[in-house]
Amino acid sequence: MIRVLLADDQEIVRTGMAMILSAEDDIQVVAQAQDGLQALEQAELHRPDVVLMDIRMPRLDGLDALRHLTRPHAAYRPQVVMVTTFDDEDYLTRAVAAGAAGFILKDSGPRLLAEAVRAAAAGDSLVSPSITVRLLRRLRTAGSAPGTGAAQGTAAPGTAAARPGAPQLSPREREVVVLLADGLTNAEIATALSITVGTVKTHLANVQAKLGARNRVEVAAWAWRNGIAGQGT
Repeated sequence: MIRVLLADDQEIVRTGMAMILSAEDDIQVVAQAQDGLQALEQAELHRPDVVLMDIRMPRLDGLDALRHLTRPHAAYRPQVVMVTTFDDEDYLTRAVAAGAAGFILKDSGPRLLAEAVRAAAAGDSLVSPSITVRLLRRLRTAGSAPGTGAAQGTAAPGTAAARPGAPQLSPREREVVVLLADGLTNAEIATALSITVGTVKTHLANVQAKLGARNRVEVAAWAWRNGIAGQGT
């Protein structure tokens, strides 16, 4: 059972998502929060597997709550999916740097919402690839987003390729990263490269270790920032 926390300041949004997810046999909504501080309290109390987090909330916004949940050496780190609209692109670029596991639109249909939760729990997808690829494409020209983790630091994916002695990817790892950055799931990458899903996961684990990336989104961000992804687009 996938345990989910919903964090959004709009009750109608929380209620709608809760109704959709509660209808799924493998998903349980364990708590709801109306602002960032309450989200942190509920996350600590219930230890959900996935947090669906609105970016714009009172008291403590979603970005600050995200940074707290994904902070280095945290004893408990859920997968945090940012819930947004298309006009939040600047916020989402910063969310990549803060460690977001993916993004989903507020008006996503029931099927996509449930799939997003499952994907985040499995570490299997960027979620809403149309949003993610659009944002990461901006990183190619905008440079590193403000924040921590993959965007900055000595082991950061956003800077590693530019330094002498930076970790090098194998040809196969590079192929996997390019497809990942284009929004493909593990299963789709496996099909495209004629390898198993297990092999894809192994390659991605190795890439994350080499780059010091916290999740797939940071790997994709590194690929876009360094011109590995989106060539010819």
